[in-house]
Amino acid sequence: MTAVRGTLQNTDILIQNGKITRIGKNLPASTGARVIDATGKYVTPGIIDCHSHTMLSAINEGTFSVTSMTRIRDVLDPTDIAIYRALAGGVTSANLLHGSANSIGGQNSTVKFKWGHPVEDYPVADAPPGIKFAMGENVKRSTSFAPPGTPSRYPRTRMGVVETMRDALLRARDYKQAWADFRAGKTKVPPRKDLELEPLVEVLEGKRLVHAHGYRSDEHLNLLLLADEFGFRVATLQHGLEAYKIAPEIAKRGTGVSIFIDSWSYKLEAYDAIPYNAYILWKNGVNVSINSDSDERMRRLNLDAAKVMKYGGVPEEDALKMITINPAKQLGIDKRTGSIEVGKDGDIAIWTGHPFDVYSRVEMTFIEGEIFFDRAKDVQMRADMAKEREMLEKLDVNKAPGSGGTPPAVPKEKRRGDRDDAEYDDGGNE
Repeated sequence: MTAVRGTLQNTDILIQNGKITRIGKNLPASTGARVIDATGKYVTPGIIDCHSHTMLSAINEGTFSVTSMTRIRDVLDPTDIAIYRALAGGVTSANLLHGSANSIGGQNSTVKFKWGHPVEDYPVADAPPGIKFAMGENVKRSTSFAPPGTPSRYPRTRMGVVETMRDALLRARDYKQAWADFRAGKTKVPPRKDLELEPLVEVLEGKRLVHAHGYRSDEHLNLLLLADEFGFRVATLQHGLEAYKIAPEIAKRGTGVSIFIDSWSYKLEAYDAIPYNAYILWKNGVNVSINSDSDERMRRLNLDAAKVMKYGGVPEEDALKMITINPAKQLGIDKRTGSIEVGKDGDIAIWTGHPFDVYSRVEMTFIEGEIFFDRAKDVQMRADMAKEREMLEKLDVNKAPGSGGTPPAVPKEKRRGDRDDAEYDDGGNE
C-alpha cells in the first residue's frame, strides 16, 4: 500500500543507505543485503502523527499569553517509553507541539522516532519550522483546571484571544520593518534582538508554519481572516471538530485540517463534532490528516483511518493518505517521507494483515531502512525480562553484604499522554 500508487501485489522494495532505491517484482539484492520475506503481509508507509506531545518533559509555558520564544526542541525526552509503543503501532514521525495554554505558544519540533538513538537524531533536519497558536477554553482559562488562587491573565474572552494574536503580529511587523530600515541604512542603531518576535517575523514571511489549536468554526474562521490580514497562510487547523462548517473557506486558503475521528463531547466547545467531519472536508478538497494528541491513541491511528471509510465512504487509499502522505504534506516533509516511492526515506511498516483490520499487528517498523521495532525480538525481550525479574525477586536483599535493609518501593510509572486539558496540573496536552 503505497499511499500514492495504490496497492501493489507481490512487489519488492529495495532500501539502500536509508532510501528507497527500487520498487518492483523480483528485485535482485546485493551480496550481504538483509532480505525480509513479507509474503502474504501488507507493507505501508510509516504512520505520521500531525499532533503529538509524546517524548516531551513539559509542554506548556502558561505564564504569558504569547510564548513564541519557547522551543519544544529544548524539552525532548528520548527515554519516553511511549516512543517505543508508537513504533509498535507503525508510527515513524510526529509533529511535537507546545500545549494550548497560550494564544501563541512555543515552537514545534518535527521528529522521527529513532528509539535508542541520541536525542540529536530525532528532529527532521530539513522540516520547516512551526509554531503553535491556540484559541478557545484553554487559552482564556474558562475551564476548571487552573488551581484555586491562580491569578487572572489576559485574555479572558474569545475576542481577547484574537486581539492578543493581532497585537503580537503587529509588533512583529514593526520589528521586521525596524530591521529593514537598519539594513537599508535609514537608521544607525540596530534594533534590540527580540526572541519573542523573531519567530513571528518568520510567520509573516511564510518561513514558519502555524499549527492552530481550536474547536469552534467561528474561532478558526477568525484566525483564517487574521492570516489574510497579515498575508500568511495557516498550515493546519488542529482538532477542528467543527471544521466541516467552514470547509469551503479552509479549502480556498490551502489550509490543512488535522482532526480526531470520533473523540468529542469531553468539554462544551467539543459538542458539535460529527463523525462525517473528515469526509466533508475531503469532499471539499481539504488536505485532512488524523492525529492522536495521545500516547495511547497514537498506537491505533490505523483504525482511526479505517473509520473514515465507514463514515462517508472515503476510498481506501484516501483514508490511508490521512495518516501518511497528508500529514507529511502538512508538515512540509512529503518530499522525503509519507509514501512508498523511489527516492524517499525507507520509513515503512510491515503488518500481519490489512492495516485497517482490527486484528492486524505491526511486525516491523523501519525508519530510514533501520529496524526500530521487531515484534519477534520484542517477544523474546519480554521473556528475558521476566526471567531476570524472577531471579532478582529471589534475592534476599536484607541479607546481602552491606545491605541497609529493604530498598524503597519503586513508584508506579506515571501515566502520560492522554488528552486531559489539565495544562495547569501536569502540562496538559492539546
